[in-house]
Amino acid sequence: MGDNRARRLLRTVERAAYLVAVAPAVGRLPADLSYRMACWRGDWRFRCQAGKRTETARNLGQVLGDELGPAAAQQVTREWFRLGACGMVDMMRLRRGARPLRRLVEIRGREHLEAALGPGNGAILCTCHLHSHDNGFSVLHASGIPVTSIGRRWYKYDAGLSSAERRLWALYARPVERHRARPDIEPWPGRPQVAAQAVAALRANEVVTITIDAPPLEGDRPRAVEVPFLGRRAHLLPGAVTLAQLTGAPLLMGFLYRAADYRHQVLEISAPVPVDRDTGTAFERCAAEVSAAIRRNPANWAFWSETGNLVAMGLIPPERDAAPAAGAARSSLAR
Repeated sequence: MGDNRARRLLRTVERAAYLVAVAPAVGRLPADLSYRMACWRGDWRFRCQAGKRTETARNLGQVLGDELGPAAAQQVTREWFRLGACGMVDMMRLRRGARPLRRLVEIRGREHLEAALGPGNGAILCTCHLHSHDNGFSVLHASGIPVTSIGRRWYKYDAGLSSAERRLWALYARPVERHRARPDIEPWPGRPQVAAQAVAALRANEVVTITIDAPPLEGDRPRAVEVPFLGRRAHLLPGAVTLAQLTGAPLLMGFLYRAADYRHQVLEISAPVPVDRDTGTAFERCAAEVSAAIRRNPANWAFWSETGNLVAMGLIPPERDAAPAAGAARSSLAR
């Protein structure tokens, strides 16, 4: 027990030093060097964090075992660590304003979003927990399209974090929150004002972003629907489709992909997804788009290390103890 506490303290100190001192300096370097150093950090974490490395590879094997062999799963896991470290550099570049990151992110399909906003009903942009997706939405907001996000900041509710760690993660997330039209809308069960806040943003002709792959909390399980997802059946909340049907706001899909050089990215925005059918059918189409985005680059999905989330979704069986309560609450910013 003492060794575990000491290791955790050491990791916390190392992470704090990196976030407070090293990462801001790295974010100010020329882009090619910044992201090369991020990859070095990702490789270092891949080697040193054996528990997370093993858990991530095992979860990949359980969900995508028919598509990935053991060697490929290890390679995807290494890439997963790299992309997480690059996302941190993205956020550090946002600390200097949006321009240092904007020039590295190409927005494709902007015309779809502008056309969707034309009638004045706002637009809903659906995505999943890809590394750095929040940073991509910050770039979209800075480009002149007002963005408000629906999602929970996991660090506010994880019982395993100390108050000092919460303050650290809040500092880390601040650049993203600055590049939003409104504060994040946090969708907790039993809070009807959440829908009112989302409707207000849409009536102001803003883009409301929703990550639709978050596992349902206990109080939301009755509203979850079972949909095909990554070759399995997952329990997810169709709130994005319901909101579109109730407000008349167009619903589009948006995914952020990182180029092979690690520094350039593309935010791809689709044409509106039909939602005039029943809710379940429309949501299945959204879930299929998310599955395709994850399969396009599996290392880009942040949830591979979150066993509790994968269990809550129904993607893997609850074979061993996980941290379901804290893990399931993580919705907007992955570690």
